[in-house]
Amino acid sequence: MQYVISQLSSYLNIKYKMIYKNILQIDDDIDDCEFFMEALQAVSTADYTAMQNPVEALNKLIHKEINPDVIFLDLNMPIMSGFEFLIEIKKQEAIKNIPIIVFSTSQFEEIKLKARKYGANEYISKPSDFNELKKILSHYIV
Repeated sequence: MQYVISQLSSYLNIKYKMIYKNILQIDDDIDDCEFFMEALQAVSTADYTAMQNPVEALNKLIHKEINPDVIFLDLNMPIMSGFEFLIEIKKQEAIKNIPIIVFSTSQFEEIKLKARKYGANEYISKPSDFNELKKILSHYIV
């Protein structure tokens, strides 16, 4: 019974992921943002916003200046880490349920578990291959 519920949950989660049309990426690395944007444009017509400053992104989210369907979040950033961002966004009732996909370089399982513990919905290790990134994004984006 538990397996069936898990499989159904996975199926529904995949269906849910496919509705993202308004993407916010928070990453201090401009080159990574450009790489992401190019791959996104190759597979989707979704709206895309990149922000390099997580504090500014959080303020814009709180004040409803931006309203993404999903956030792709890097962990390793100055000013505010991705973990700190997760903690802060989950304190904000109006925006705490925006799905967050951590999109970072670490492949360590303990980092992935920590990201989920802090409220990330998914964890994706950044690929260096353009076609691999397109494949990943096409799984999540309309």
